[in-house]
Amino acid sequence: MADTAALYQWTDRVASRFPELSRAQATALAWYSFGMALAHACGLDAVALHLALYLARSANTLRQRLRELYQPAAVKSGRRRTEFDPELCFAPLLRWLTAGRADRRLVLALDPTNLGERFTVLAVSAVYRGGAVPVAWRVLAGGARGSWNEHWKALLGRLRAELGAGWEVLVLSDRGLESRELFGAVTALGWHPLMRAKAAGTCRPDGWVKSWPMGRFAAAVGRRWRGAGVAYGRESALRCTLLACWDEGHEGPWLLLTDLAPAAGNPAWYAWRGWIEQGFKVLKGGGWQWQRTRMTDPARAERLWAALALATLWLVEAGGEAERLGAAGPRPTGGREHRLFRLGLAVILIALLRGELPGGAFHPEPWPQADWASDPLTEQQMNEHQTYP
Repeated sequence: MADTAALYQWTDRVASRFPELSRAQATALAWYSFGMALAHACGLDAVALHLALYLARSANTLRQRLRELYQPAAVKSGRRRTEFDPELCFAPLLRWLTAGRADRRLVLALDPTNLGERFTVLAVSAVYRGGAVPVAWRVLAGGARGSWNEHWKALLGRLRAELGAGWEVLVLSDRGLESRELFGAVTALGWHPLMRAKAAGTCRPDGWVKSWPMGRFAAAVGRRWRGAGVAYGRESALRCTLLACWDEGHEGPWLLLTDLAPAAGNPAWYAWRGWIEQGFKVLKGGGWQWQRTRMTDPARAERLWAALALATLWLVEAGGEAERLGAAGPRPTGGREHRLFRLGLAVILIALLRGELPGGAFHPEPWPQADWASDPLTEQQMNEHQTYP
């Protein structure tokens, strides 16, 4: 029979990292995430089967124990039944990811992901070495109407309360989330938005007479511009900095709004937003197969996401440590031969075969320098030329 000590070591590690949870809740979360690594899936039957074989126990018994993680209190057995609150996991996940960081810099990405017409998940993820780890989320019924901004504010507020002051935090968002309200919510936390704007939106740079469509500031490949001014119109005016660039290989320009001074921001930072797409691949077909879930209740799905987030963190941590130490050979120039998820899964499974539990730490890569060259575009040139010289 396999040496099962690693599971109990993992349970102790999770319990120590998640003091907000009861011991029973921490154990259920640890066992579910451990079983996910064994099964390479998040479905209850697959996780229970792999844990049953690992522990030489009944799959039915383990299935019932694992189900306790996401079931509502009303259907649980026992007089001391409680309902697992996934929001209690936000702070521990963030602490785990940021522990020991000397530079006190963090990049968060906001993005929704859909599961067919059943769910829309609003995820706040910390980007890391080509991937992303969810640290806060809200699961909504598919097709639910209304603004998402109140949800984003609540999620970011909980993270800000845990992180405290003294951190430089960049919050990335795509065009679908562009809004003056969300921009203001991020700056109110003392953090810095890097919000991609639509080309049709307008901006009036300081000292210019009129507003111009933002797309005109980088109207052709190779164009770059940066400057402070006022975005949108008079009724919804937003004081901000516009960073505009259209680099080779992109279908259109990046038009980014931030509260940073023009010389303090770099559009290259927005490339990290693409890492959250890799994070969603891990959650779905490229990893945990969440798209196969039969769940229909958003509250249950929200609780299951705690296991998805923890298992993802574990693999990304192990994979990042292996990459940093060169365990899989030197990293190829210009990219990664192995995603951290795949590398971390291999590291963990090999360690378990040896009866070991791999450790690690998060070591983020340096931020690109802020200074970047921009074109000296004037309003006169904008008037005279469609793409300006």
